[in-house]
Amino acid sequence: MTDEMIRLSREKRFLVLLGVICLALIGGAMYMQIVLGEAPCPLCILQRYALLLIAIFSFIGAAMPTRRSLTVFEVLVVLSAIGGVIAAGRHVFILANPAVSCGLDVLQPIVDGLPLAAVFPLGFQVEGFCSTPYPPVFGLSLAQWALMAFVLTSVLVPLGICRNRKKQS
Repeated sequence: MTDEMIRLSREKRFLVLLGVICLALIGGAMYMQIVLGEAPCPLCILQRYALLLIAIFSFIGAAMPTRRSLTVFEVLVVLSAIGGVIAAGRHVFILANPAVSCGLDVLQPIVDGLPLAAVFPLGFQVEGFCSTPYPPVFGLSLAQWALMAFVLTSVLVPLGICRNRKKQS
């Protein structure tokens, strides 16, 4: 196995792990919604979409045979993570400033009009308000955890690319 193949294999394993983590986070959100009764707001649903896109792009990227095709999907992962940073960052801001609205009236029909809301309404349909404070998990709100996950993804994926490819010409 060549050095390049080892490096690409490392990137692919990281993408598979990232995809599994994203699906686990969606599963955790579903648990909190169904079992704990924590209704998702429009920004929560947008964060679920971002996590799902990261997972899909990660798994497809891990299946790509060439460095170039892998890079295309890694870029899509980072773009999805940046979208998640925007949604989660706005959610964290709203939770810190409860007088601010997430725009439920504006965002709800848009988010509920997305394809997965019709196919899987339990997981992708708006039911709550962004300013509803739910109990923290290990001291942080779900929005803060999501923001941290999206920021880490936005930083670690490009760092992994640089690290794994810096010695290549």
